[in-house]
Amino acid sequence: MSPETAAANRVERNAALVEVMLLAAMADGKLTEGSIQALLRRVLERPEFDGTAPEEISNLVEKSVKRLASESSLEAILQQLRERLPTHQNRLLAFGLAAAIALSDQRATRAELGLLKTFQAALGISEDEVAELVDVVESGRSLNEVLGEPLERLYAEVMVLVTAADGKVKSAESRALIESLASDPLFQEIDAARAQSYLSASVEALAEQGLPERLRVLAHGLTTHSQRVRAFGLAVRIAQSSGKPSAAELRILDMLQATFGLADDEVARLRADGG
Repeated sequence: MSPETAAANRVERNAALVEVMLLAAMADGKLTEGSIQALLRRVLERPEFDGTAPEEISNLVEKSVKRLASESSLEAILQQLRERLPTHQNRLLAFGLAAAIALSDQRATRAELGLLKTFQAALGISEDEVAELVDVVESGRSLNEVLGEPLERLYAEVMVLVTAADGKVKSAESRALIESLASDPLFQEIDAARAQSYLSASVEALAEQGLPERLRVLAHGLTTHSQRVRAFGLAVRIAQSSGKPSAAELRILDMLQATFGLADDEVARLRADGG
């Protein structure tokens, strides 16, 4: 993904997040100053909007209000939101932000609750996820407690790091990645749509945040030795899928080894076994 494409995707995602919050703010038929302030507070605290100037945020809100007003139906809006929020992670965030706006005055009206149920159905959020998100919002805790990266998502990202090591994805690497997702027991409960969302989110995160930050996230999320060995094995499988790993791929493997604190003999065994 080029920097230009990543930037455009980020703008679309952020606009969609703002529109979800605006819909929640206008659920009762009016947009109050208190709702706008609650929306702006949520925008300012989210890392997705880091680096966005205040005037850009104001323009984004203004454009979002006009866009919502121009749509013919709520269903049309929801369809566009699904397209602009393709990953489950972003959809969870969108629902959490909507809930935060609906509950910003410590209570939700019948209209707001009805809209949240509509969001839940449209974005594919489970009852358990809804309960957890609402609990986090009501207690004033960070949405990151719910949005923490699933292990499968982190394993997928390790493989994506290798495929993107030299700036282009080889067909053999892409095929090996898909085969790993389809055949590995790690991913047996992940359907094709969710697997694709993990891959898309990994590519997007790498493009937006850079390799050092994503390595930090991997180190934070993969905490046990067995998880790290498994992740490194998946990386080796991708690197060796097209024959001898390139210099760029070997560099990524070295960085993953250092990040995960793996011993040289473990790494040698994994490379000999092909992951």
